[in-house]
Amino acid sequence: MKKVRLLSLLSVTALVTTVLITAPSVANAAPACDGKSPIQSCVGVTSDGAPYAMQVPANFNGTVALYSHGYRYNIDIPVGIPLIGGYKVTNTPEPVPGGNADVAKYFFSQGIAIVGSGFARQGWNPDSAIATNVELIDTFKKQFPTTTKVIAWGSSLGGVITQGLAEKHPGLVSAVAPMCMADNVAPELTMAGDFLWGIKVLFDPTIKAGNYSAGAAGNAEAYADLVKVFTVMGKLQAGLSSGAWPDTSSATGKSLQAAGVPSRSALLLLGLMSGLPTQSAHFDSISGPDGALKLTFPLAVSPALAVLENGTNAAALAILATQDVELQAGGAIFDNTKTDYAARVDTERVIFNAALSGNTVIDALLGALSTANPGAPRAVGNPAAIAKMKALHTNTGKINVPTILMVGVADPITPAGASQRVVDLYVEQYAADKAAAIKAYQTTRTYKTPQKNLLMLWNTTPANYTKFDAAGSPITSTPAAQGTNHCNFTSAQLVLVAKTLVAAASTGKLPTGGALNTAVRKAGNLSMDKGISIPYLKSYGDNL
Repeated sequence: MKKVRLLSLLSVTALVTTVLITAPSVANAAPACDGKSPIQSCVGVTSDGAPYAMQVPANFNGTVALYSHGYRYNIDIPVGIPLIGGYKVTNTPEPVPGGNADVAKYFFSQGIAIVGSGFARQGWNPDSAIATNVELIDTFKKQFPTTTKVIAWGSSLGGVITQGLAEKHPGLVSAVAPMCMADNVAPELTMAGDFLWGIKVLFDPTIKAGNYSAGAAGNAEAYADLVKVFTVMGKLQAGLSSGAWPDTSSATGKSLQAAGVPSRSALLLLGLMSGLPTQSAHFDSISGPDGALKLTFPLAVSPALAVLENGTNAAALAILATQDVELQAGGAIFDNTKTDYAARVDTERVIFNAALSGNTVIDALLGALSTANPGAPRAVGNPAAIAKMKALHTNTGKINVPTILMVGVADPITPAGASQRVVDLYVEQYAADKAAAIKAYQTTRTYKTPQKNLLMLWNTTPANYTKFDAAGSPITSTPAAQGTNHCNFTSAQLVLVAKTLVAAASTGKLPTGGALNTAVRKAGNLSMDKGISIPYLKSYGDNL
């Protein structure tokens, strides 16, 4: 199995310029600045104990860019765990995405400062992080009183934080860019829970898949689940061509195997009912090797391989974020006792009929996953814990300031449907603004066209990108295709967002027209096509 870091947020690189000053040990103390030129570096700690870093160019023009990093695991991961072993909890500040030097260089060239917090807690933290960012903006303005504008952006969970900041405190920011934005906590973890539950029910019933214990015992349970899920995914990969099932499969799984159901069809169904993309880093669901499998491979095999790749990439977050939020909420937060998985895949069973091995197999799989099967017990959540989870910060999708969204159309961690939902909500919001303007005209006889404040940048996949070796086997050692994996953006794309933020903050409105079209085209693999429509996360159909 391809050994890669599963989440881009794990690669917390060094700051653009080295910070040599020790952060103050007293929370909420004034920043400690080194006074250097051309870039002055400052560090400090907010009142909640969150470390931060500021970098301010000598030609500071009054604008500061505040970056919010994505989800970081809130427990250490032992070295022996596959793929992510050796991870250590960190609260290192991240003033630009992943320490990207090109982004920092652009900001500094424009006289723009950069700032970022490591946040007081890791894991799912929008409530804490938004409060930290509000304080950090105030701290920066006090240290640098010539500050006039704040632009805010963030990736993944940092996108949720950024959107939340703009919703709750629009007066603090001039423009924002939530990138590869996660959905709200309930739909995001429902997606994770659905997939984990399906893996447990069919492929390894010893997986706990939620309702973890508190403290060290819960950590051990989560570690064990990581090992088991990664092991199952490896066995599924080995058996994909033959259709063999893992030897750890449940009685339900083994009965499906005995009935001739291929394991790849079962895996694909789990991905479809959870909402995982059917394009992944190396599988486009379009291409096939030359020869007899030219048409069969994309039709029957590639979608399952994409779910395998995406599911493996999403598994760690699914387990560790579930455990994290359960601890915050005080109990099990996943409940699928009323979920209708057959309804979830009503459309997909037609589109992926061949890959799912036809209607007879589909019906057998859905029957195995239904509430009528005692061998597939549903997960029962704790009502009080679910209520506490839903009381955690939730974005409404309201656009208050010029906003740029950017997401990969096949991101398996923060699906593009989360951004699509904001796009759709803004259509309604803009229509309401327009209706209000028309009503105002009836009194004032002056019509003021509402300003459009949302720019959607879709990071698209290439027309085809799966590659095969001379034997016809797919090649998975190449970099992930654009539009796939998590927050898989190029420096050019990130700089484009940075430039657009700066322009919006300067003029008070998003750029439009030919210049924007040209800049988007030059950044590569980005589309502003209003005809693109991405499905929401599956749980929205369950009225969660």
